Order: sequence, then C-alpha cells, then structure tokens
Amino acid sequence: MSNKLLIVMANTDPRNGEELGAPIFQASVAAAMDYEVEVVCTATSGRLMKKGVAEKLFVKEGSSKSVYDFIKDAHEAGVKFFCCSPNLDLFDMSKDDLIPECSGIIGGAYMIEEIMEGDCKVLTY
Repeated sequence: MSNKLLIVMANTDPRNGEELGAPIFQASVAAAMDYEVEVVCTATSGRLMKKGVAEKLFVKEGSSKSVYDFIKDAHEAGVKFFCCSPNLDLFDMSKDDLIPECSGIIGGAYMIEEIMEGDCKVLTY
C-alpha cells in the first residue's frame, strides 16, 4: 500500500478562495495520518507560493485565518509544498520570491515520474 499522497493543484484558482480550502485541508489530514504528502502548485495555483499572495486570500469571507495560515499549518504537520518551474516565468517570480514553506521548485518530469514509477496516490484539483 502506498504511503505517499501527491496533491496536484492545477485548476485551483487563487482568485476564488473557496477552492483553496479542500486541497490544503486534505493535505493536513493526510499528514496527520502519517502519510508522506506533497502538494504541487502549478498553473494558476502557483501564485500561492509567491510571498504576499496567500496572506491576502481567505477560504471564507470574514474569516480571520488566511490561506497562508492554512499552508503554514499543513507545513507544520509535515506537508511539503512545491512550485512548478514554469510558474517562475509565468508569474515573474524568482526563487527568492517563494514563501518559506515552499520546499522547492520542480518540473513536469518530477510529477510524471512520481505518478508513473513512484508508489503514490494522486489527487488533483
């Protein structure tokens, strides 16, 4: 049985805060269940890895807890967040622009290899 969960946030749009809660919360739950969890932010969701973006987003209007707070909680639980390399160019970012909770920059080959040859389960959003 696989002990790794790969969550790919590709179609989750940071401009709609309601879309951000489930993948990050489920990542936290899986980490609390002792699964190895990686969240790959790619396409539009790659913006979440840029400093200053997630702090301004909220899953629910009026909430005191930002999306960045959820990311920090998940990271503290053991979740690793990654930014896809094309996002750097797409959103005019450099490695220095990434939040401290981002474990690194990965490319498409990493995801494909993990999915095709790794021992992991995949959730996509």
